[in-house]
Order: sequence, then C-alpha cells, then structure tokens
Amino acid sequence: MDLPCPEWVRHVEQKWTEMRSESFSLLTDIDAIFNHGLSLIGPEDLDTFSRISEKYSVKKSPERASEFRQQGNLSFKVKDYTAAALYYSKGVCHADKNTEELSLCYANRSAALFYHGLYRECLEDIQRSFEAGYPSHLQDKLRTREAACLNKLEKSNTPTTNHQTPPCQKNRNSTTCVSHGVSVYFSPEKGRHILATENKPAGEVVLEDEAFCYVLIPSNKLNTKTKKEGKAFDTEDRHCHHCLSQSLSFVPCPNCSYAQYCGESCRKDAWERWHQWECPIGADLLAIGILGHLALRVALKAGQNEVQRVKKSSQEDHVSCSSYKSDSPVQLSLGGHCREGSDHTDCYHGNSYMGIYSLLPHVAQHSPGSSFLLAITMATLYRRLQGGPPPDMWVSCKDEGVSGIWQPEMSMLGATALRHMMQLRCNAQAVTAVRVKESGMAVQSSSEIRIATAIFPVLSLLNHSCSPNTSISFTGGGHIHHPESSHCGVTVTVRASKDLTAGQEILHCYGPHCNRMEVKERQRLLLEQYFFHCNCQACQSDLSEGSQNAQENASPGLKCVKCEKPLQSRMDRYMCSLPSCGHQITSADVQNRLQGLQCLLDEAIHLMEGDRIDKALKILKSASSQANSILTETHPLQGELADATARAYATTGKWSLAASHLERSIVAIQAQFGEDSIELGRQLFKSAQLHFNAGDCGAALSVIPRAHRLLSLHCDPCCEELQELHEMESCLQGLL
Repeated sequence: MDLPCPEWVRHVEQKWTEMRSESFSLLTDIDAIFNHGLSLIGPEDLDTFSRISEKYSVKKSPERASEFRQQGNLSFKVKDYTAAALYYSKGVCHADKNTEELSLCYANRSAALFYHGLYRECLEDIQRSFEAGYPSHLQDKLRTREAACLNKLEKSNTPTTNHQTPPCQKNRNSTTCVSHGVSVYFSPEKGRHILATENKPAGEVVLEDEAFCYVLIPSNKLNTKTKKEGKAFDTEDRHCHHCLSQSLSFVPCPNCSYAQYCGESCRKDAWERWHQWECPIGADLLAIGILGHLALRVALKAGQNEVQRVKKSSQEDHVSCSSYKSDSPVQLSLGGHCREGSDHTDCYHGNSYMGIYSLLPHVAQHSPGSSFLLAITMATLYRRLQGGPPPDMWVSCKDEGVSGIWQPEMSMLGATALRHMMQLRCNAQAVTAVRVKESGMAVQSSSEIRIATAIFPVLSLLNHSCSPNTSISFTGGGHIHHPESSHCGVTVTVRASKDLTAGQEILHCYGPHCNRMEVKERQRLLLEQYFFHCNCQACQSDLSEGSQNAQENASPGLKCVKCEKPLQSRMDRYMCSLPSCGHQITSADVQNRLQGLQCLLDEAIHLMEGDRIDKALKILKSASSQANSILTETHPLQGELADATARAYATTGKWSLAASHLERSIVAIQAQFGEDSIELGRQLFKSAQLHFNAGDCGAALSVIPRAHRLLSLHCDPCCEELQELHEMESCLQGLL
C-alpha cells in the first residue's frame, strides 16, 4: 500500500469538502502547508486515525504465536522445511519475550533449520530457546540436536564468497560508484541529468548508487484470519526489515510483531537509526502507506542540523541556478568528486542528503486536494509521534537541558517529511528481485517482484525514456556487496543495455515501457504520476505511425479464423485485413475466447503443481489447438501456453519435447518484450537447461552465448543464471 488506506483518505476528503479553504490552495511553501495542516488537526481527526490504525496488527499475540507454531508443525510433518521455518518465524514475532511459547517456536525452528543444513543458524536458535526458558523436561532432544550440529560443522568447511566490484570512483562514505566517463549536467530544459562523456558498450556498469533510505513492502496487515496454505508468506515474511536480506532464522523486535531482522546486528542498527521511534506508531505507519513511512524515515535519518544546513545551501544554489542563462549544459559533481568552477558544491552519493532534498517536490503540480491529504496525513502522524520522546537527531544542542520535550521548532520534522512525501510521488524507486515459484516442477517459473520502495540520490537524476538505454538490478545487504562498507543497505546497479556514445544522455524507464504498453496509456500514466508529457523517441515514433497503423497495432497477435490474415480493430469489432475475406468478429467474442483460454491455462498450471501432469497436458493441448485458430505465434498467450507445456514435459523427463515447445514460447517472448530484453534472456536460459538435460550438446552450445549476452546486459556477473550457464558451457565443451 503506497498511499494512505482508503478509510483515512475518505475521512480527509470529507474534511476538505467541508472547508474548501482558498487560503490553503494558495500556499506554495511546504513549511506553511504543513503548519496550516497542523493547525487544522482536531481531536476528532486523531480519534478517527486511532480507530483506523487499530485495525492493523502490530501487537504481540501469544494466541497467534501458537497458531503459527502449529501450522509450522504441519508443514514440518510433510517435510516442507522452508514453510515450517517461515511459520515458526511468524510465531517468534508474535510471542512475548522470555515466554515458553517463544522458546517452543525457536526450538521447533531449529529442527527445520537442521534439515535445511543451516547448522550455525540451528545452533543460534537452540541457544535462543534455552534463553527464553525452554521446558527442562524437553531439553535432552535439543542437546542431542546441538551435538549433531557441532558434528556436522566439524566435518564441513563453509566457503566464503568474494564479490568483485567493478572499477569506479567510490565515495568513501557510501557504496555509490560512478563509471569513468559519466557526469551530471544541468540545463534549464532538462534540469539535472546524466550524460556519457565517453563511449560505453552495452553491458558495462555506468553507475552504482546506494539507497538513502528504503522501506520493505508490507502486506495487508488488517486483522484477519490466517491466510490459506500456499499464500501465507509475503515479502515481509522472507526479508530482513533492515537490510532486505532473505533468511529463515529471523530475530524479532521485542516490542512489536511486525519488524523482524536477519540477525542481532540489523536489529540493533535499525533500533538506533529509526525503529525506536517507529515501533510505537507501527500501526499508524501501516495505515498511512509506504510513501509516508519512507518520507518519515528519510527525515529521521537526516536530522535537524543537516536539514537546516541543506535548506540554506539549497536556497543559495537556487539563486545561482536562476541566474544561469547559457544554452549549454553545465557540468556538476558526482560520486563525491566536486569539480572546480561548478555552481553546485554538493556531491551526489548514497549518503548525500542534499541529493535527496534537492529533488523537486512539484508543489504546484499537486492538486489542492492532494496537497491537503498529504499535509493532514503527515500532521496527524507528527501528532502521534509526539506521544513519545523526540528523536535524537532532532534535538538540537541548545535543547540538551530539556531533553524529552518537543520544542515548537521541531515541527520542521513534520514539514521535512511532508516535502519528501511529495517528492516520492515522482522519485520513489521500486526495489525488485527475481523470485522462483516454489514447486516441485523440474523447470520452474520465475517472476520479478517488488520487495521494497527506496529513494536513490543519483538514480533519481536519470530522466525517463519509454525505450531506455539502461537496465537496473539491485543488491541487498551492503556488507556482501561492499565488504569495506559498514553500511548495511541496498545498492542499485545501472548497466548500459545499448551501446552509448559520448554526449548521449543516460535514460531510465520509470515504468511505462514501449514493449509492454501502448503509447497513449504510457503518456497518460506519466502525466498523471510524473507531471510531464513524454516526448521520447519511442513515443514520437509510435505517434507518427498514423491512425491506420495505430488501429492495426491495437490488436497484435489476432488472426482471421478463415484466411489467417491479421485482424484490424474497428470500433466494437475486429475485421480481417484482407478485403476479399470480409470476416469479422465482435470485441466481446474475442475477449470471451481469450478469457476461456486463460482459464484453461490457469487450470493446467494448478494441476501441474498438484503433480497431475497427464491431465494438465490434455488441457494444454486443447487450449493450444483453440489458440492456434485465432492467435498468431507472437501473441503473449501463445507464449504462456507453450511455456507451461514445456514445463509439463520437462517434469516427465521428456527434455527434447519440452525444448521444442519452449522454442514456440521464445518467439512470443521476443515479439512482446524485444530482442534485448531480460525476459528473453531468462527464456533462453531455460532453453539451454532443457537442451543440456536432453544431451543435445550442439543445441545447448548454440543457445548459451545468446542467453549469456542478454543476461549480462541486465544482471550482476555473479548471478546464479550466469554462473550456471558458464558451468554448462564448460561441461559441454569438455565432451566435444
């Protein structure tokens, strides 16, 4: 949930309808907007907000802890140790500290970790169980498991992985790295933007940027019954709430049931940085949405002194920029290396608050009603925050004698958070990861999921293109990516996905991509969320094709059932493009047929996951036959059907047959996403696996280089797919 929950939005909208303040609508200064909103908060608003936030579950609950432990036991019995460990972790989070229930959850999780081969983590849970008061009459079996773990560890040596960081300019205080030949420029037309000052080949890293702040995506935390099996675990159950690392042995916040961490180090760091102030208002933060939570966290991290310094510096820079008249872009600083002669003295890197503060909040572009919602929301949250001690970073030196008291000037905290909430509409970045769907399938399906929302000081400088020349990937847990850094954070890596020439702007896609969305829909979304009319080359090309081509492109992948010529969209129906044929079909009929095919596909996948392969294949064959009568080979649904059929045959060990069906899927994937897309790279990777398993050395070796090239454009060199491709290639070449 990015924005405040619907119930709170309705309350604020009603408040706005009743007052319709012209004086508020005329405000342009964020401090004034916040203070005006603060003056309008009454007891009824706080009562309403409390009633709403109480519906979000963040309190400890021994009853729920016991329920989760019992569900973990059921998963353990069927040897689903991953699900068992995750259920036990949920039990750990809901149990009160130093209770028997907590000790039982830790003890049971230690068993799941043992069968996962996570012996060190198992030992840690055994110790935690003893410390929580594990019943004495049950301790013998824990001691036996402890001895077995120590024995396993003595017989094995766990290798460590060293990550090689690409050559770049590093700022000593962050993990932000900038490739040589990349610089920030400023011009009145584009504002700040990034150019390549040297030629860059496709696949080269052009920059890495550390997130200034980020917040893990929460699930719907409304107080509801436990979700059904198979849908019980969300992103928040699988990732550390501080560094985003995945784990099966989380340690909880001792005071709330929501926050969990991969270890004591992250728990302590999170508490010192912000969780000690966030924890008492955890339900409120879930109610206001992730953008409000992230905005508050940015302000908490910055602190009063830094905000005051940056505000003053920003005002001086604004005067300097407003006097800038040249048509030639001026070069700014990047990556902590300030250049002489620049009007801007700040350096852009992950720990640069100036880089965050100077992002445009677009006050004038927000509607008065939208500004009112954000102001009232942040003012209400500020009032709730005042129920506890003031944050350390917001107590100035002159206030040391009256620590624990909120001073009037500390309203700057709320105003600063409001500024960031306005900025995040245009500058929030989804942190994504590839998740393989957990199943018993021989060839598994994967998808890209959003795990967090972040704000990056350097990445935010990249302008948008619907056909970008970059791709991005994320690394969580700064200790792994940059061992010399004490910061445990998230890093984004930006690679050139196309060859860049000196002087060319480096462009990033904000979401609407020309391979995934029609031009009118792209432009509508970009204008609504980012306040600009996109004029990138892809949009210019799509808009210049003319109405005839636009009509033809409105129905890609549909063909005439009589002559197999492409169908064209005409009002409420589709007509054959061959005039002499004259066949037509209504849009409603087309949608019904597509929905029917989708239902068959969903049913087949469900059967496959239930290990009913023969019945699934029968349905897939029927669906494919129906699809072939109306869909061309490039239609996305054809690709999905072919992919599912390939996975079904692979499960039965018919590798060559699976590979032939996957080839059909590759045709559709390339047509849908493009020949340089990550989606095509992943599909080719699956093709290489199938040919390898079939023993077809020639076919596998012909696919591997292409899959390797595409994955190298988008992924970290140490990703599992690239490593597996290298191993397959080495093995096959050894057989030739």
